[in-house]
Amino acid sequence: MRIGDFRASYAHDEALLATPVQRSWMIGFVLLVLVFPWIGGSYLTYLACLTGIHLIAAMGLNIVTGYAGQISLGHAAFMGVGCYTVAALARMEIPFYLALPVGGLISALVGIVVGIPSLRIKGLYLAVATLAAQFILIFVFREWDSVTGGVRGVNVPPAQLGTWIFNTEGEIYYVIMACAFILLLGARNLFRTYIGRSFIAIRDKDISAEVLGIDLFRGKLLAFALGSFYAGVAGGLMGYFYRAITPEHFTLTLSVFYLAAIIVGGLGTVLGAILGAAFMVLVPEALRGVVSLVTVWAPNAMALLSPVREMVFGALIIGFLIFEPHGLVEMWRRVRRFFHLWPFKT
Repeated sequence: MRIGDFRASYAHDEALLATPVQRSWMIGFVLLVLVFPWIGGSYLTYLACLTGIHLIAAMGLNIVTGYAGQISLGHAAFMGVGCYTVAALARMEIPFYLALPVGGLISALVGIVVGIPSLRIKGLYLAVATLAAQFILIFVFREWDSVTGGVRGVNVPPAQLGTWIFNTEGEIYYVIMACAFILLLGARNLFRTYIGRSFIAIRDKDISAEVLGIDLFRGKLLAFALGSFYAGVAGGLMGYFYRAITPEHFTLTLSVFYLAAIIVGGLGTVLGAILGAAFMVLVPEALRGVVSLVTVWAPNAMALLSPVREMVFGALIIGFLIFEPHGLVEMWRRVRRFFHLWPFKT
């Protein structure tokens, strides 16, 4: 029951979808996701798969950085741990629904080891420590030939459920979206629990959090473990999606990509991870489409416009940092408030 703009019960206040309008939008969105491969075509389905993988990984980094306040520049390396674990299990004919969680758990164990320095250092010092972990793990990926295939990489067998083999983008799409839905729902519920709120307390003021009885040792390591678990699952899905993986898939550039995604989307929000991942995947493709249209009339312009496209993309990110530091999620909130009060002004 609602009384004006107030919630009349605690359960209603904590509901994920509190109004009929929100529930209707969610039902429509789920239906769109289910039929998307049939109406979007192979190229858009390919982009949707990439977006799903990246939003899972971005959500993992958002848990570590956005909610717990621990800066990490080694997120791509955790994806690599999960990916190579899943690749090894897939070659042993382990089903994907078991391989993905195991890949996430192995990545979480590595994340705990990398997160140990967070107990003594923070800020830029912690960023450098995680950066060192990124380079160490990339070195392992390149040199451990018997497991990772070295610089040549490994081939990942397709995901399989009984006799159903997920060979195409349209088939693996449903696996990716199912994993994304489960993990995002888990993250959304996590931050309504004591554990999630302890992360936020550690981020805001770790000394005050400790005074209030929050175990900093447990909280920080758990944040790294959960973030790395998400990265490991995303890496495993990337292996099933690309089917051929090399260490070059998990470089520092990818870690920076995810850091930019959660900043542009909005730190410390589930919606921010979704919007940031979508922005980082779709905007470069849109700019590539604009360049392609221009080259129809000026074929020689490609050499000039390709670097300009990257500059525009970088300028957009800088623009968000300057003019909208709270990210796309804050823009979305303003739009919602406008239509909530329309036609009346605030």
